[in-house]
Amino acid sequence: MEFITLNNGVQMPLLGYGVYQVTPDECERCVTDAINVGYRLIDTAQAYYNEEGLGNAIAKSSVPRDELFITTKVWVSNSGEEKAVASIDESLKKLQSDYIDLLLIHQPFGDYYGTYRAMEKAYKAGKVRAIGVSNFFPDRFVDLAENVEIKPAVNQMETHVFNQQMNTREVLTEYETTLESWGPFAEGKNDFFTNEVLKHIGEQYNKSVAQVALRFLVQQGIVAIPKSVRKERMAENLDVFDFVLSQDEIELIKALDQKESLFLSHTDPASVKFILEYDKTMRP
Repeated sequence: MEFITLNNGVQMPLLGYGVYQVTPDECERCVTDAINVGYRLIDTAQAYYNEEGLGNAIAKSSVPRDELFITTKVWVSNSGEEKAVASIDESLKKLQSDYIDLLLIHQPFGDYYGTYRAMEKAYKAGKVRAIGVSNFFPDRFVDLAENVEIKPAVNQMETHVFNQQMNTREVLTEYETTLESWGPFAEGKNDFFTNEVLKHIGEQYNKSVAQVALRFLVQQGIVAIPKSVRKERMAENLDVFDFVLSQDEIELIKALDQKESLFLSHTDPASVKFILEYDKTMRP
C-alpha cells in the first residue's frame, strides 16, 4: 500500500474500501473481507446506516486499530455545532473506537460552519485525527477554508475519468488539501467498463478497465475508495501498485474528461431538496 501525507502530517492510504450502498446486514462481512484482502482505509458515513457493521468488523479483526484508517461523515440532519457534537460521539460508539481517523462534513448544506466548529473541537480533544469536507465545490470550499481555524485536510468529491475535477484540484492545492474520489468507476455510467481507451491501456499491462482507472487516480495523488461486495473484486481493485501509466497514457485518459457530474448537481434546487430529505426517505 502507498500513502499520502495530509496537510496536518497524518498519513492516509491512497486506496481504500467504500461501503456506500452496502446494506447494514452485509457491512460487517464486506469490511472483514476487505481488511483480510489488505485494505486499511475504510470509508463510511452516518447516512449509510452501516457504521455499526464497520464497528463490529473492526472489533473482531486481528488487525490492530492503529493500522486501520477509518473515515465517517456528519450528515446534514446533524448539522450545527450542538447536533454535530452529539452525532460524532454516536459515530464513535457505533464504530466501537476511541477515535476517528478522518471526519468529513458530508454535504455543503445546513449549518456546516457549526458542524465544522464541532469537528475542530473533536480534533483538539483527540477524538479525530484529521477533518475535512465532502462535495464542497470550489466556491464553498474557499469560503469555508478561509473562515475556519483548521484547514480541511481532505475534500471528497465525485472524481473519475469522466469528471476529473481539474478546477477543484487547482483550488485544493492552495490549501494543501487532498482530493479523495468517490465513485471512481462512475458507477458504470457512460459504458465505463467497456471504454476502449481504458481497455487498450489495460491490455498493455494485463490489467482491467477498473484497475487502469484506479491507477490513473492514485498515480496523481488522488485517494480512491472503490466499493464491491465480492472479495475477488476487492482484491483486484487493490492490485494497482505494480504498474505505472506513461505520460502519454495519462494524457489519453485526461481527454475523456467531460467536466460535469454524472449523478446530480449541487446547484440544482431539486437535488438540494433531495439531499436535505435523504435521511427521512432512506433510513432503514
